[in-house]
Amino acid sequence: MSALAERDITIDSFVDAGAGSLARDVRSGLGRPPGERELQPKYLYDEHGSELFDRITRLPEYYPTRCERAILNRQAPGLVETTGARELVELGSGTASKTRALLYAMAGAGALDRYVPFDVDPSVVENCAHELTDLYPGLPVHGVVGDFQHHLGHVPAGERRLIAFLGSTIGNLLPSERGAFLAGVREMMGPSDRFLLGTDLLKEVGVLEAAYNDREGVTAAFNLNVLRVINRELGADFDLEAFEHVATFDPGPSWVELRLRARSEQRVSIPGADLELTLAPGEEIRTEVSTKFTLDVLARELASAGMELEAFFTDPAGMFGLSLAAPV
Repeated sequence: MSALAERDITIDSFVDAGAGSLARDVRSGLGRPPGERELQPKYLYDEHGSELFDRITRLPEYYPTRCERAILNRQAPGLVETTGARELVELGSGTASKTRALLYAMAGAGALDRYVPFDVDPSVVENCAHELTDLYPGLPVHGVVGDFQHHLGHVPAGERRLIAFLGSTIGNLLPSERGAFLAGVREMMGPSDRFLLGTDLLKEVGVLEAAYNDREGVTAAFNLNVLRVINRELGADFDLEAFEHVATFDPGPSWVELRLRARSEQRVSIPGADLELTLAPGEEIRTEVSTKFTLDVLARELASAGMELEAFFTDPAGMFGLSLAAPV
């Protein structure tokens, strides 16, 4: 734990200080048979990856951020009033760009007692804390550096909290992981807390796939960043030019899959994971899924975790959804 001088900032870190966690996950994911190899999406988000994703959110093809922001701009004052929230906990906070409307509404109502940003990237948490204490002098910020699949229990206790998980990040989890995550959120909630969940909604395939195949190639660079991270942290020798970005919609699980496809046969050494890897031409590594939801699916998954859907908001075109849930 560290307290940053002259500001009311505390940052707790629970991530693996070394490359041990990455090595284990790379060995597990890439050590699988061809056709089953994958890497966890959290490793896309080092400092460079976070910057790339911030650029993605401003691309014309990438509608989720714009739609979610429009919903929040319209609904934030009412959410603050109806929930009576005094603290904002943001899981997967990034730069807090997604929650600015909520922060503004809470501050305007005199209800912003504390902000808790939770993210896997320590630089993002610290930069966010400094920026928000500049915007809101005297605001207590308690940052948590951790993995929301493992460290939710370290979120500081509080009352009348609005726990936000925005940007459709929940769509990056597999169904079993979503169930475990939602159960973890429910476990940390008190009776006065509320959960605000952002989700991308099912729509035309062309619109979905375009959002992950932007003309500027920013999403491709973001996807390839996971190989850059492995090269740097584990001494691997991935040739980034030898892989191409692939993003397609799979109607079965209702998700867009991001993959990296080998342009030719690749032999890769990953000393830090004690792994030697050969990929055939055209072989793919899955790096992320992004599930697209319907209201029925959302209500069912929240209920399975012990939460009740209190309200559901969308943009006028019905592209994106915000769910407000209470513990039961």
